[in-house]
Amino acid sequence: MATASNAAVPTLIGSVQRALRLLEAVGSHLDGAPAKQLAREAGLPLPTAYHLLRTLTHEGYLRRENGVFVFGPAAERLAEGGARQSRRNKITKSLGRWRDSLGVPVYFAVYREGEIEIAGVADTPSAPAVEEWADFRETGHAHAIGQCLLGQLDDRAREDYLDRHPVEAITPYTVRDRRALSERLAATERSQTVVERQEYALGTVCAAIPVTAGSSVATMAISVPLDQQERLLPTIERLRGEVGGLLGSLAFSISI
Repeated sequence: MATASNAAVPTLIGSVQRALRLLEAVGSHLDGAPAKQLAREAGLPLPTAYHLLRTLTHEGYLRRENGVFVFGPAAERLAEGGARQSRRNKITKSLGRWRDSLGVPVYFAVYREGEIEIAGVADTPSAPAVEEWADFRETGHAHAIGQCLLGQLDDRAREDYLDRHPVEAITPYTVRDRRALSERLAATERSQTVVERQEYALGTVCAAIPVTAGSSVATMAISVPLDQQERLLPTIERLRGEVGGLLGSLAFSISI
């Protein structure tokens, strides 16, 4: 009969542990290492190491080049995913700091592979984010985030988006047609703040600023209730200054 302390010990799979030790050994050699060296460093019998190395190679986590083992494409995808998750965590923390500092919901969005992607939102119960009642990806013409992203695109990319996501009024204040939207975007400089009043959600006003880092198209945005709209422009300008400082310190990445 198992004791309470034994019951709390998790079941461990030895083959997985041994495979992980081999991967760690491979990772400690920039140019790879041969099987015998990896077996020794992982503390494994050579036959066991060979078996695991063949399995890891078959699954794409390792590849053999000139007699040494190096990371394969599957392991590289894991590393990329980890780095991407780390960047997302940094962005989430930054959004939270700005939310607390400014007292408004803060949004971060990117234009990726032809679509608008809300990559992060920070809000509080007392200052909630705008409810996504109509798909943000399909209604870029109606909200400040989408208008700011579309305004940064070249003509071909913008027209491609609008061909797939036609302009239509979703509130009485939404831009009425594609021509009117195009005229508005043409009159707005790429670095300019984009302001939207009740075009996406009644009772809400929003502002967005472009975020430039390399070739990425991104934006930061805030929203406030209509009866607090006098806060909108001063607050977005504060955010612009803080975002610029963080980008300059390289502590913030939009390559997510």
